[in-house]
Amino acid sequence: MKLRKIVDGVLLGGALDWNRRLFDSLIPLPDGTSYNAYVISGSEKTVLLDAVDPKVADTLMAQLDEVPKIDYVVAHHGEQDHSGVIPMVIDRYPEAKVVVSSKGKPILMDHLSLNEDKFLVVEDGQEIALGGKTLKFIYTPWVHWPETMVTYLKEDRILFSCDFFASHLATTEMFVRDEPQAYKAAKRFFAEIMMPFRPVVAKNLDKLEPYAIDMIAPSHGQIYDNPAFIVDAYRKWVGSEPHNLVCIPYVTMHGSTHIMVEHLTDQLVSRGVVVEQFDLPVTDIGDLAVSLVDAATIVVGTPTVLVGPHPHAAYAAVLANALKPKAKFAAIIGSYGWGSKAVETIQSLIPNLKVEVLGAVLTKGHPKADALAELDKLAEAIAQKHRELGVL
Repeated sequence: MKLRKIVDGVLLGGALDWNRRLFDSLIPLPDGTSYNAYVISGSEKTVLLDAVDPKVADTLMAQLDEVPKIDYVVAHHGEQDHSGVIPMVIDRYPEAKVVVSSKGKPILMDHLSLNEDKFLVVEDGQEIALGGKTLKFIYTPWVHWPETMVTYLKEDRILFSCDFFASHLATTEMFVRDEPQAYKAAKRFFAEIMMPFRPVVAKNLDKLEPYAIDMIAPSHGQIYDNPAFIVDAYRKWVGSEPHNLVCIPYVTMHGSTHIMVEHLTDQLVSRGVVVEQFDLPVTDIGDLAVSLVDAATIVVGTPTVLVGPHPHAAYAAVLANALKPKAKFAAIIGSYGWGSKAVETIQSLIPNLKVEVLGAVLTKGHPKADALAELDKLAEAIAQKHRELGVL
């Protein structure tokens, strides 16, 4: 795919990765992804904003055959899906400087083995004039690495945001036209990557508030020519109270835990509580992460394996602990054969969750009337907490 015009002097390059289904050997990509790079040409200077993943280096380098000169390469973020091809770009344009934040320079030196004299460090708020086009660099730390920054093109009022506001979505549509699809993809990206940094993301949203922005151009996914659409979504995801939602990641081995999950679900629904279940051995963890964005309560369901929780349940707890969702309450349910420390183990795996643990319901073998009655009490306790929170 050739470079494509966004506005005069601003081109979209990069590559679509239709078939990639896993990112960082961790994140499922049901819709593939894109690696966006941007070429901005002023009357005096030309800049490349970000690069691409090394696996698609040939695509970007072929696009750059159309660009006779590059004076600057802006590296918003050191992760290799954006920076990995920068050494190849510098080899082609040896006079170009790599523009980085103060924390970006050592990260790129470590990751790319570039010589120190190749870098131009810009401070927060610093500008570079290209001739009729002016770039302003804005530090946005921890969105989602410590060195990240964004670039504001003043004359065209475009924010080049790298992973901020991004989405893993392979599509030839340059601009967002299917808003439900874009919302789903962006929320998934937020859940998997940005949610652990919600407080600092909120501060960076505030930092961008004074800027008049006509477009947001991330380095994954589509360009937003209605930027309020994604900014408003981010404000909702980082700042609002959780919803009237119980997220239940669970595992069942011989059916007992599944019976408990179904019973609890029925009891919650009868009390007006929304439930989302995730059968962990077959769940896309991205879908689970999206549910965690909004859930007020997390209930982990697990059988006991060698006294502890099932490994899939332990993984779900570790994932939730890493993502730091805004859930307020938690509980644990499950079954065991002769003894269990599943509850203690799960609780030890979630120190980052600022939740009130509403209890645990474990049953020996097949759940009997007493266990089901305890689940009824748990459902009522959850519903009452949601009422007190004001979401039910």
